[in-house]
Amino acid sequence: MEEYMNCSLTAHERAKLLLKELTLDEKIAQLMGIFADRIEEKDLADLLKHGIGQVSTLAFRMCKSSEEAACWQRKIQKTVMESSRLHIPAAFHMEGLCGAFIQGATAFPTGVSRGSSFDPELERQIGEIVSRQEAAYGITQILAPVLDISRDSRMGRQCEPYGEDPTLSAAMGVAFTKGIQETETAGRKPESTAKHFLGFHNSLGGIHGANCEASERLLYEIYGKPFQAAISKGCLRGVMPCYDSLNGLPVHASKHYLTDTLRDEMGFQGVVMSDYSGAENAYRVQMIGESEAECGYRCLKAGLDIELPMPSLYRAMQKLFQSGEADLFYLDQAVLRVLESKFRMGLFEYPYALTGSRLQSITVRKNDDDVARRSAEESIVLIKNHGILPLRGECKVIAVIGPQAVNARYYFGGYTHLSMVEAEYAAMNSMAGTGEGGDSSKADMNRIPGTNVQDDETEEFDEVLQNLEPDCKNLVEELQEQLPEAKILWARGYYKAGEDRSGFDEALDLVRKADVTILTLGGKNGSGSIATMGEGVDGTNINLPNGQEQFICEAAKLGKPLIGVHFDGRPISSDAADRYLDAVIEAWNPATYAVEAVTDVLLGKVNPSGKLPLTVARNAGQIPIYYNHPNGSSWHQGPSIGFTDYVDAPHRPRYAFGHGLSYTDRTLLTVNLRLIKKRLDQTIRSSCPAS
Repeated sequence: MEEYMNCSLTAHERAKLLLKELTLDEKIAQLMGIFADRIEEKDLADLLKHGIGQVSTLAFRMCKSSEEAACWQRKIQKTVMESSRLHIPAAFHMEGLCGAFIQGATAFPTGVSRGSSFDPELERQIGEIVSRQEAAYGITQILAPVLDISRDSRMGRQCEPYGEDPTLSAAMGVAFTKGIQETETAGRKPESTAKHFLGFHNSLGGIHGANCEASERLLYEIYGKPFQAAISKGCLRGVMPCYDSLNGLPVHASKHYLTDTLRDEMGFQGVVMSDYSGAENAYRVQMIGESEAECGYRCLKAGLDIELPMPSLYRAMQKLFQSGEADLFYLDQAVLRVLESKFRMGLFEYPYALTGSRLQSITVRKNDDDVARRSAEESIVLIKNHGILPLRGECKVIAVIGPQAVNARYYFGGYTHLSMVEAEYAAMNSMAGTGEGGDSSKADMNRIPGTNVQDDETEEFDEVLQNLEPDCKNLVEELQEQLPEAKILWARGYYKAGEDRSGFDEALDLVRKADVTILTLGGKNGSGSIATMGEGVDGTNINLPNGQEQFICEAAKLGKPLIGVHFDGRPISSDAADRYLDAVIEAWNPATYAVEAVTDVLLGKVNPSGKLPLTVARNAGQIPIYYNHPNGSSWHQGPSIGFTDYVDAPHRPRYAFGHGLSYTDRTLLTVNLRLIKKRLDQTIRSSCPAS
């Protein structure tokens, strides 16, 4: 037995021994990943002839069964190890924000939804489930949590972070990291990869991957705090940089941020892996280096250990080491980190996915659904209530309006398994690093009238839901089940985007007949041309679509009670909803148990407890707006400086951070919120560097 296979040695000692055995080709291979399902079989052997560092498992999303996914992992891992002279296994990675992209795995609400719970203990349980389920399939590199700070609702990825508060994000992120990394499954110990380092959601214009301008103090005290906490309190093992240039420095190629800040100041000791095509982006878009080889070497020296998802710049830079132009110190440093992580994960002893009954017994456990349901319930925020809620028995006829009421796909946000599969059928792709995107206005697709958004109310997309979430009910079905004596009426009324009014008359007729009307509101949080927000799907309008806004105004003229239930990844912001609706529920994207949670809140079976984890702007013109602004700024501007409001709007937000009503005493809830905030501060304070 080779000495590096001695399990009594530490992971670091084993990695050092193995590093001595590697050739230059084998070292370079450990710093690269592959998108295996996008490679022709005849090309795979050549690509893997010296082994490989990482394998993307995005292909799992299209597997029809859990066994198919497990067999796919085992087949690729076998090929990797047989191709490697020293039989070095690959680390398989998968997203983990909302659960695994595997048939039968548990789906969870989005990050902003879970941020509304202010419940780190529940977040840790979610991390444990994600870790266990992915590890059962041989996945040990979990790309989560998202530790970004979100202050801009124009950004399509606002659904992913926990919100705007660094203390809340730190507490939740530490809990999720511990849940992932402290859960051992079948000998494997998955590692968490937090993203997107650093200041990602502060990009100019709310544009995905744009330049970010931020002072060092802002980076340390706000954007860096959740990462520092995860490193200091959660022993975070992985970090993924953002696509942005930060203060003019492309982060993927920045020694200042990836080494001086992340490692030397923050104490990170794990592996830094590129966001998909992030290193290529530094060369092709941000114009770093005179060649692919030079840019790759600059990324490596900066502190980027692994290039994902496919060999590109790092493959090109190999010639610099062969010629002696590049210093082997940087190569060995990165390879040592990668090998050490593989030994820590237990990959050399347990490289393969489980199969059969053992796979099922580890993946599927009753408590998993209980945690998902509890998370859905705790995510819901009661924004407004003029006494209409909870609904009572005198409501014999209930009108339900909106496409979200009968289509459960709206309940699943970006980076859920369902949204990843939907993206495969969208006319245009918006996921960074996975292929060619494009201008959706030029796509040959069936558009919602007056928009560039694809209409996905088709059988093809309905089949996605039936295949992945066959037991997930829609809101109309749940209301009918829980209120068998009531008459439930439905009409579409409006679309997820645009201002089309063709469905108004039918829907308004139902409002006239009803004792109370529930309006399901919002856009489509997902990916590609079917989405109104998501990765790479940014917007200048953060309010409800104009068609929905106008319908609220028309329905209000009928004088009937109106309740709004909002499903989306950015918070509801609507003048009409504020003015005319008797109650507003922010439901976000609660996933599988969405309608059970919403209906239980509507009926008073669940007392709403969620609090807004971010400040809600009245419109895009107020951005940025957040609660922890400096004295004399935002809505606390000094009166000696000028008018304390805009000419055309208040300085104050539509809804404040921490806002959320309940069916119990408001004063008690306010006190409880302050206590929660105080405890979160106490939990995290010791983990953050002095400013």
